[in-house]
Amino acid sequence: MTQTADRGAARAALARLMQAAKRDLKRAGALSVLAALVWPLQAALVAHALAALLTAQPVSAPAIAAGFAALGLVRALLSRAAEAAGQTAADAVMRTTRRNIVTREAARAADTPFGGPGAIAALAAEKIDLLGPYITRYLPAQMRVGVLPPVILALAFWQSWAVGLVLLVSGPLIPVFMALVGMAAKEASERQMAEIGGINDMLVERLSGLVDIRLLGAGRLVHRGFAARAAELRRRTLAVLAIAFLSSTVLELFAAIGVAMVAVYVGFSLLGTLHFGSWGTPLSPQAGIFLLLLVPDFYQPLRDLAAAWHDKASASAVADEVARWEASRTPEIAGRGGRAEPLPGPASIRLTGCRAPNGHPLPDIHVAPGESVALIGPSGAGKTSALRLMAGLSLPEAGRIEVAGVALDDGNADRWRARLGWMPQAPHFLNTSLRRNITLGRPGSPDEALRSAGVEAVAAALPRGLATRLGETGAGLSGGEARRLTLARAIHGRPDIILADEPTADLDAETAAIVTDGLLAEAARGATLVIATHDAALAARMDRIIRIGGEA
Repeated sequence: MTQTADRGAARAALARLMQAAKRDLKRAGALSVLAALVWPLQAALVAHALAALLTAQPVSAPAIAAGFAALGLVRALLSRAAEAAGQTAADAVMRTTRRNIVTREAARAADTPFGGPGAIAALAAEKIDLLGPYITRYLPAQMRVGVLPPVILALAFWQSWAVGLVLLVSGPLIPVFMALVGMAAKEASERQMAEIGGINDMLVERLSGLVDIRLLGAGRLVHRGFAARAAELRRRTLAVLAIAFLSSTVLELFAAIGVAMVAVYVGFSLLGTLHFGSWGTPLSPQAGIFLLLLVPDFYQPLRDLAAAWHDKASASAVADEVARWEASRTPEIAGRGGRAEPLPGPASIRLTGCRAPNGHPLPDIHVAPGESVALIGPSGAGKTSALRLMAGLSLPEAGRIEVAGVALDDGNADRWRARLGWMPQAPHFLNTSLRRNITLGRPGSPDEALRSAGVEAVAAALPRGLATRLGETGAGLSGGEARRLTLARAIHGRPDIILADEPTADLDAETAAIVTDGLLAEAARGATLVIATHDAALAARMDRIIRIGGEA
């Protein structure tokens, strides 16, 4: 019952993904079937010509050759059109699925239970490509299996009930075996997909802590961990391939036996040794040759389906992952994330009756324009959640947020964020130049912000200065330098409100003093400043302290 439910869920997940190119999929399948149906006509022409030669009957060879060539050209054109339609459908499905993943992840306001960034990146960048072979190979083969074998079976029974019986018995054995193998293939593919996501998450985590790994001399230990995970992935990949080869081998065995039995029957019938299997009259040379030409194509769609069976298993595993990703709903960032005119009004913030994502109530908070406030409390109490609510990165399920004198909602969140400077706890950069990482496309030179953050010399020392690409992890920068660059980004453009999450965490005293002075300088010029911190010295320099979740 569970396996049946799982197969039904997999089919439903694949069907949802295929909706993006339903018309092209139908067109590709129909053209593929039409191309396959041309062969019986060509086989009839060849059988007629060879039978005429064997029986010394007159035959127009040029006419038969021209007809065969014309049908071959039609078949080639139909096959080419089917492949083009299939590739168009595959591109549409993969493009739509990737766009959905990127769009939703860009708007996600909280970590997803689906997995880390490595798993999501692997799903979007690598695993989605596995839908392509399923669409271009398996689905057309599935449609051909539904049409061509029944047509050839009917033609075989029309010529000889014995040949039709051989095909009728041997043909269904192949799909039955493929279904049995398919259960194991899907499980093996799912395990392989999970391992790919896991090893990508592991890679992201190790890269983010590369400096610490080198300082601790843990390189060999990390290398052994990667080697073990890589060996496990290799083992699971080989398991998938072994199942694919097994299914193809068994199919070839059944097909070879079926073709051999028909060939033996036709040969002995034409020699006059066998006198049964035809409809009242002996099997003619034309009918025998026609059957011999048709029988391999009876099994060919099944061969194609078996060859693409592991494509279906992989696609089903990917569809299941996409379904699990879709089910991992989290709050989305308010607004649309585009540029907007700043929201007018005072630089004030008020939270009333709000709760953190873990359900803990947050205190009512009112920050007046130009005020500097420190949020302190134990880890997990909701300090970061309060900052994210103030920034409009998420909206509360209960309670109310007022900014600039109006209620914060999805319609004005972008305009409110246009007035903000945001300094996250974990430095993160775009894979572009340092200049753009500071300005984020906003007008003005970053020099003043770099100077205020005490990182001007660091920028000048980079290989290409402000044109240097940092990479997402800020390669080549120390933790303190990366933190000061995020401060420079937060204060660039002289925002009205600055929100900083643990701005001095894990910094040495000198670097923490630079960051603190930079934030206080912004407060001195009149910016509203809200920080979440465990740093008692920094909190003491704010105008007011608000405790969240009990005593710090």
